[in-house]
Amino acid sequence: MQYDWKYLAIPLPNDIRMMKEVGDWDGTLAMIDKRMERNLPESMRQRLLIEKEIIKLLRREFTYSWDDAVQLMSEELTEFDPSELEYYKNEGTADWHFVNGQVYFHRRFFRTLTATKPEIRKKWKNLSVNPVDEQEKAMLMDTIHEMQEKGEAAYRIHARCYLKVEDEAFRPGETLKVHLPVPALAQQVKDIKILNITPEPTYIAPENSPSRTIYFEEAPEKNHEYSVEFEIINRLPYVHLDPDKVSAQQPDFETQEQGPHILFTPYIKALVEELAGNEPNPLKKARAFYDFVTTRVNYTFMRAYFTLENIPEYAAKNLKGDCGVQALLFITLCRAAGIPAKWQSGLCAGPLTIGMHDWAQFYIAPYGWLYADCSYGGSAWRAGNMERWNHYFGNLDPFRIIMNSEFQQEFDPPKEHVRHDPYDNQIGEAEYADHGLMGAEFDGDHDLLEIEKL
Repeated sequence: MQYDWKYLAIPLPNDIRMMKEVGDWDGTLAMIDKRMERNLPESMRQRLLIEKEIIKLLRREFTYSWDDAVQLMSEELTEFDPSELEYYKNEGTADWHFVNGQVYFHRRFFRTLTATKPEIRKKWKNLSVNPVDEQEKAMLMDTIHEMQEKGEAAYRIHARCYLKVEDEAFRPGETLKVHLPVPALAQQVKDIKILNITPEPTYIAPENSPSRTIYFEEAPEKNHEYSVEFEIINRLPYVHLDPDKVSAQQPDFETQEQGPHILFTPYIKALVEELAGNEPNPLKKARAFYDFVTTRVNYTFMRAYFTLENIPEYAAKNLKGDCGVQALLFITLCRAAGIPAKWQSGLCAGPLTIGMHDWAQFYIAPYGWLYADCSYGGSAWRAGNMERWNHYFGNLDPFRIIMNSEFQQEFDPPKEHVRHDPYDNQIGEAEYADHGLMGAEFDGDHDLLEIEKL
C-alpha cells in the first residue's frame, strides 16, 4: 500500500500523540486501531495509517537504554563520566526518545558523538587516522583551485550499485520486485553509459527521470544480487558570484510549497524575516540562509526521515541534521523568500571513496541554477577552511553521481507498497506481493571502480 504523504502534515489526535511521545508503542497502535473503527474523515484515516508505519520504524530507531548507552561509552572511551551523556542529551547532540516512559538513545548516537565532538573523539579507543580522508581533502582543494583557475573541472566516474535481500527475508519462488538506483541526466551530467546489468532488467527508466531506477521483476528460487555498473562524465563549470550583477527580474518557478515537508510554517516565515529582513538582493538572501545552516545547524546522524513530520522545521527547531535535512532547510528558506530552489542527490565519489549524499540547487538570474552543499560547507566552516566554505555556496565539485533531481518523487514504474525511503533513493528498494522491504531486510551499497580526470 502506498500513502499520500500530504496527510503527514495533519496533527495527530491529542491522546494518540501523548501516548506516542512517552514511547508506549503498543498502546499507540492499539489506540489507533480502536480509533479506526469510527467513521473518521478520510484525511485523518490516512494520517493514522501513516503513523502506524512510523511507529514500526521508531521501534527500531531507539535501541539504547540509559544504562546501555553508559556501558557503551564506558567501554569505548578511555575515560567517561555519565554526566557527559547527560550533557549531550540536554544539548541535543545525543538523539533520544521516551520508550515506555524511559529515555532511550538513537541507534547511531555514539557515531554522532565520535564524528562531531572532538573531545569525545580524542578519548575514543578505536580512533584511527585514515590517510585516505586527508588525501581526499587535499585532492578536493586542488580541484577547487583548478575550477577557479581554469573555469571548470571534469571527471569520468566508473562505479557500481548493488542490492541483495537478506537471507532471512528472502522467499524462494515468490515474485520479487526491485528498484535499483542508476545515474540520471542533470545540469552537470550529460553523458551516461550503462556497462552491465545483472540479471536482465524488466525496465530501465528514462535518463531524465526525477528519481531514476532500473526495475527487476522475477521469482527467483535462489537469493542473488541485483547490480548495475556504469560510468558518467561530470563536467562542472565554476561560477564567480557577484551580487551587483544579479538581475532585477527573477523567476518564480520552484518557489511553491511541497507538503508535507517544504511548508512555509510560522517559524520558517519568522526565520526568513530574521535572517534576510528587508534585503532585496536574492543572492544575498540565499547567502544568509546558507550561513545560518552551515554555522548554526550541527551535523548529526539522523533517525529515519520517515519518522519526521516536517524535516526542515525539525532542523530549524533542533539546530541539527544530516546532509539531506540541511539541504531541505535551505530549500525551504529559499522558497519561502521567493528564491527558486530544489533538491539534488545521489552519490559522492570521494574522489577516493563513495557514499550517499544530498545537496541543494537554487536559481539566481542571470547565473541560472547554482549549488549549495550545506553539509560540505558546514564541515569546512568547522575546520576553519573559509575558502572551501565559500566554494560550496554557488559551486559544487565534479565528483557527484546524480540519481535524483527532485525530492519525494515516484519511481517509474511506481512501487506498490510503502518505500523504505519515501522521499529519496540512493540504495534501492524491494518488495514482495504483501509488503515493501524495510532497511533491515535488504542490503544496498556502492563500489567506486575508477575515477579519471579529463
